[in-house]
Amino acid sequence: MTFATDQQLNHDSLSRTSRAVLAIRTAVFDQWEHEVRARVEGAAQLLRPILINTMPAFYDNLAESLTPDYPRANATSNTNVAGVHGNERARTTTYSAAQVIHEYQILKEVLFRVASQSGIAFQASESQVIEVSINLAMRDAVREFSHMHEGLRHRLAATLTHDMRTPLSVVLNGSRLIEKTTSLDHAQMAASKIRDQAARLSEMITSLVDALTYDQADHLTLAPSTFDMHALALEVKDQYSDAYTGGFEVIGTPVTGFWDRDLIRRALENLANNAVKYGDGGCVRITVKEYRERMMLGVHNSGIAIPVDMQSRLFDYLRRGPTGGVQGWGIGLPYAKNVAESHGGSIAVDSSKESGTTFVIDIPVDCKPFIRS
Repeated sequence: MTFATDQQLNHDSLSRTSRAVLAIRTAVFDQWEHEVRARVEGAAQLLRPILINTMPAFYDNLAESLTPDYPRANATSNTNVAGVHGNERARTTTYSAAQVIHEYQILKEVLFRVASQSGIAFQASESQVIEVSINLAMRDAVREFSHMHEGLRHRLAATLTHDMRTPLSVVLNGSRLIEKTTSLDHAQMAASKIRDQAARLSEMITSLVDALTYDQADHLTLAPSTFDMHALALEVKDQYSDAYTGGFEVIGTPVTGFWDRDLIRRALENLANNAVKYGDGGCVRITVKEYRERMMLGVHNSGIAIPVDMQSRLFDYLRRGPTGGVQGWGIGLPYAKNVAESHGGSIAVDSSKESGTTFVIDIPVDCKPFIRS
């Protein structure tokens, strides 16, 4: 089973090298996890689902791109998955940009090492694809990592200028009163107010520092329970089957985890609605997969591709570009993104003329450690 973001089913067209790279995936990630925890500062404390992030999808994209005729020139073609990796690193870890880069460098080292140990001899052109893929992934990941932190800094500045204005004013006025008064009672009263407001400022600063390492501003409140994601996908399929003539299918395996069922269902329905609305009338496919304590929930449709320059903005803007004469993403994609991130994960998009469009919610199988009140 491939975890590539295009969620294609036909692996027979992949080259021998692509299939060989997919076959060593587990060995690569065994070594990658071990080395990242040992060599990247702060990685040793990360739970596995957070450490793994969207790396398996990137890895399988890379494997696909090693097939010369495959519609993916490198692992970042047609998808924002590397940028999503950087965004999630900014939201869920205390990493710096250098640590994000180091992870990709280790992945390249481990891939070449395990491939050599497994008897895989890359041609010069294949090695070049791997080099380019890793370099582009580092660029995309660091760019989105920086954008995420830039957004946090803007919110920090807004909070500093607004919320802290009142206690600072009390402190300044109190200090002026103490400076001028000859009354001990007035001075003690002013000092008490200064102490109280200073304590408020201290709490605010602590909260703001926490916000710099994790974005809690827009997270949803979760009511998690245990359920099978594949069974939920079948329910959504049945919901659409009678009304949509193009057909719905669900593939994959049962994955039982701990999530908010209502939120996930609404997010899945939003993605299904978009697949029907923006597809070409063909079959809509929902895929459920699990790998290394991460669950991937994909919704695929055929039809006109989403331009690459729009993919990074789909989840932040309310309108899609004029492709196919259809307007209006509405709030479906921003909502699905919020659901994914509230579960400690991400959502990525992969879209091309040849492969169609796939949105992938990629979240921990057990979201309990990542729930915030």
